[in-house]
Amino acid sequence: MLTIKEIAERANVSRTTVSRVINNAGYVSEEAKRKVLKVIEETGYIPSENAKSLRTKKTKVIGVILPKISTETSSRLVKGLDEIFAKEGYQILLANTNLNPEKEIEYLKLLKSRHVDGIILSATNINQLLVEEIYQLKIPFVMVGQHVSGMANVLFDDYQASKDMIQFLIQKGYQNIAFIGVTEEDRSVGYLRKLGYLDAMKENQLEVEDSWVQTGIFNVDSGYECMKTIMATTKRTPDAVLAVTDRLAIGASQYIKDKGLSIPKDIAVAGMGGSELARHISPPLTTIDFSVEEAGREAASLLLEQINGGKYHEAIKTIKYRLLERSSI
Repeated sequence: MLTIKEIAERANVSRTTVSRVINNAGYVSEEAKRKVLKVIEETGYIPSENAKSLRTKKTKVIGVILPKISTETSSRLVKGLDEIFAKEGYQILLANTNLNPEKEIEYLKLLKSRHVDGIILSATNINQLLVEEIYQLKIPFVMVGQHVSGMANVLFDDYQASKDMIQFLIQKGYQNIAFIGVTEEDRSVGYLRKLGYLDAMKENQLEVEDSWVQTGIFNVDSGYECMKTIMATTKRTPDAVLAVTDRLAIGASQYIKDKGLSIPKDIAVAGMGGSELARHISPPLTTIDFSVEEAGREAASLLLEQINGGKYHEAIKTIKYRLLERSSI
């Protein structure tokens, strides 16, 4: 492998000039640059990433911690991140917690030890141990989907999106609206989306039966079981149901159809997430699209701002959403 010294000798320029061309830093005349690039092209020279890291003190690697790497939401987030990072020559190192909060702390420590230039975390929930670990990082960091004080955050308007969906159902004539959520330990999806539902029902003077509100987990089967529980225990059969994720809504839809009921004639169904699958089930699912790719682009931009010398301060970017009406309502 050629050294910078050997390239300099072949191009008849100084080693400093070669270094400036390779790292795209500092002034180099067009003639000198042409000579260096000609030698690089002829010899197939590839700069050592380790050597570049030592000089720039950057690894050009970003750590991204995801709650479940196999989901469409994670895929869309990474797509948005990569659109920005790839342009700047950064690579993404993915870590999958599989919805295990303890893994989040493990990966924060591991990625820091690998000297990544920054970390983006899409957390399942926020607890004190996680927050303390985040504050100890002392490297560029962005949180996606949850809020941590004093840090850069990219958030979805979970409360208002849920409230808007309930208001939309009410405007369509539905009044007995059930709700399938997840644990409130997940503040964004579990707590805020439930609060939006409850507040919208209260503001419209609509009663909520205890049996109408069920808590599941993030999968289709759980939506099916939650809908089954609602139908088995309710005094008044709901005429609509909102699930906090599309997967839960799809499970609820399947139970309704298995019972021989019609969607939306007997029960309307709405989800949240804007997944691709929601367009292809029968009937297509009304949902909230949270523009996850845009969240990825915003998170990447916030992180690069820090990496490139920006101050570490609290920042909140709230991503817009849109309600996608389909024939499940």
